[in-house]
Amino acid sequence: MASTESLDQDQQLSTTQAPAHPLVAAPGQLSDVATLRQRARQSIEEGAVTPGYDADRGTVLRLLNEALATELVCTLRYKRHYFTAKGTDAQAVAAEFLEHAKEEEEHADRIAERIVQLGGEPDFSPHGLAERSHAEYVAGSNLREMIREDLIAERIAIESYREMVRYLADRDPTTRRMMEDILATEEEHADDLADLLTGRDLR
Repeated sequence: MASTESLDQDQQLSTTQAPAHPLVAAPGQLSDVATLRQRARQSIEEGAVTPGYDADRGTVLRLLNEALATELVCTLRYKRHYFTAKGTDAQAVAAEFLEHAKEEEEHADRIAERIVQLGGEPDFSPHGLAERSHAEYVAGSNLREMIREDLIAERIAIESYREMVRYLADRDPTTRRMMEDILATEEEHADDLADLLTGRDLR
């Protein structure tokens, strides 16, 4: 994900955009029914993105596509580790790799769906996938290295998704909640991998 500094810059830019839609209620106030109905009839081709959407959509779509790339790379890495795991503990560890791969793929699907809801296009292109991803694709030459690289990748995702959640705040609560759910799963993955790394005599 982008650095904290670049996220802060995005946040500053979002506060200097054009003023809110004239029909949108000020913070702490509620719109009357007539106003809500009037707003909903405007720009209906935007679908779920109503005039009250308060985030910089371009920035959010960029961050989501980076998160999508991260999840795709993690899926591929976990699948590679699942099929190539060898050693005394390979069967149990491979099962963990496969479970994580499936969950990362589910994350990618959720993120892609949200990108479409926001009027964007999910970038599934293999060209530049590794550059868009925050996590790296490292094969690992043995079981311990595989677990270690997966743990590092999860820690990268955790840090970047935490930054995204802070950036979204109340500007886009739907995307924020989705990323919070994904973040919670990545933390579980990291905990699982840390247990594997310290609790077994891996060969």
